[in-house]
Amino acid sequence: MSFRGKTYWLVGASEGLGRALAEALSAAGAKLVLSARSAERLQALADALPGPARAVPVDISDTASVAAAAAEAGEIDGIVFLAGVYWPQAAQNWNPAEVETMFDVNLTGAARVLGQVVPRFVERDRGHIVITGSLSGFRGLPGAIGYGASKAGLMSLAESMQADLRRSGVRVQLINPGFIKTRLTEKNDFAMPFIMTPEDAARHMLAGMRAARFQTNFPRVFSWLFRGSLFLPAWAYYPIFGRR
Repeated sequence: MSFRGKTYWLVGASEGLGRALAEALSAAGAKLVLSARSAERLQALADALPGPARAVPVDISDTASVAAAAAEAGEIDGIVFLAGVYWPQAAQNWNPAEVETMFDVNLTGAARVLGQVVPRFVERDRGHIVITGSLSGFRGLPGAIGYGASKAGLMSLAESMQADLRRSGVRVQLINPGFIKTRLTEKNDFAMPFIMTPEDAARHMLAGMRAARFQTNFPRVFSWLFRGSLFLPAWAYYPIFGRR
């Protein structure tokens, strides 16, 4: 698959994986529309990229802001949803505001954005939708209240779109990374196996976008642990993965 000359809207592009993917896609010849909340960071990134890029600030927790950004983005060939917020959180330390924000940004924010894009793609029977899930969304994990569930919902949303659109001209992909070294994972106080730089993760993500398959999970060996956990009954799963 070639990205040259195609226009991609990256939602959540100002830092971390989003920024690294913007750099990789721009180097691959794509024209980019870059969205996040910070207009200043977006414009700095747009100015630094080798190819054409426009900064379109958006607050994905606000429906009117999303609609205005989608209108400003205009005709696009593909969209990559990368936006997300995270606080490590156990049920014993439930913070209602943080949990609601994780759902509102990670899941409902995606629904707001896709609601502006998917109908257009379906109408013209063409487009590329890329959803960024997480290995943490395969099954419930300790300390993941809010984040794990929001990512699981996002992954289910991608699967439902694939079930509906798989025989159409609209291509849906779900890409589930493991740990990436960002300001979000800096909040963790536990070991993070196979942690990647944003640049390494962006290379994996770009390879997944080029591939014909619906779902890409990486790092591959680490992903086997999470995918394999789906086959464990509850009586075996929780003593292994739950808090001790």
